[in-house]
Amino acid sequence: MPETRRHHISSAVILAKPGCLDDVRAALVYFDNVEVHGADKGKIVIVIEGPSTGVLGDTLMRISLLDGVIAANMVFEHVEMEEEEVHGQRTDAA
Repeated sequence: MPETRRHHISSAVILAKPGCLDDVRAALVYFDNVEVHGADKGKIVIVIEGPSTGVLGDTLMRISLLDGVIAANMVFEHVEMEEEEVHGQRTDAA
């Protein structure tokens, strides 16, 4: 029987100190599985992906420790259930 895996996707908002938005945004490039989707007026909207809620939380905690970050808050989390492929075919395909 194929193994079911979970893939977690979360959105988050980062609040940067005045004058630090560009520096914080530039630092986010070095985080695996983090995409910046917008930045304006001191706020950055990101998406984080990973195999567990713990990985997402750890990534968000590391972002919150960056110089210039006031706060980093998770807004939404979604979990996708993925099944392993068997003989080249996805077993969860309809």
